[in-house]
Amino acid sequence: MPDEDMPTVQESLRGPAQIALPFAYRPRFGRSDFVAAPSNAAARAWVLDAEAQWRWPEGRMVLWGDKGTGKTHLLSTWAARHGAPVVEGSLLNAHDVAALFEEGGFRALALDNADRVQNERDLLHLINLVRERRMVLLMAARTAPSRWRNTLPDLASRVRATSSVPIGQAEEALLRRLFLRLLAERQLVVAQPVTEWLLRRLPRTAHAIREMAERLDHAALASGGKITRALAQSILEAAQHEPDTEDDL
Repeated sequence: MPDEDMPTVQESLRGPAQIALPFAYRPRFGRSDFVAAPSNAAARAWVLDAEAQWRWPEGRMVLWGDKGTGKTHLLSTWAARHGAPVVEGSLLNAHDVAALFEEGGFRALALDNADRVQNERDLLHLINLVRERRMVLLMAARTAPSRWRNTLPDLASRVRATSSVPIGQAEEALLRRLFLRLLAERQLVVAQPVTEWLLRRLPRTAHAIREMAERLDHAALASGGKITRALAQSILEAAQHEPDTEDDL
């Protein structure tokens, strides 16, 4: 029986309009909101192409890459298109998976953070159920499936038979477009010299860009004023002295 204090899989299900965040801002996970670039071209072809999933061996695919590269965005876009529930891997447990499949009504399933599932048997159970019902399964993970530490022979066999596609680190042009898009989504007015100053100093990852947009948003709300270079500099200096977070999009 699952721990009563732990969220159930049903509570961990996420959809484009159901992602629980502690802020008024909600990331947009529509296909048109995804910033296309050479680094994610292969992933887009294997996930967003309408016919691609029928070419997935065993009907399974793992989308993998570093945090902030857009895995959750692609996963959520795919799930919305196919009416698939999105399950959080770190909350996966066999009891709630069984309950989810009893509800039915879907032919595809998405599993985010598949490499963070706590119990290998739960992941094996999920894959087996998807296979038995001839469904398609898209998983997202930080690491390539070949690096997952699977000790169960059956699970290791299933994972080896699963196709995978990486998302590379973002290019300079992608980072710039992403930053401007995130500022626009949050309705933040930042002068071009300030954005250029920040872009020259931020780490070259999409994760750092997203985090800075969030920090600027909070600072603007707290100060009630515009974002000046002095304010941006103080935010950047504070961020450099804080531990890294585990958020992933």
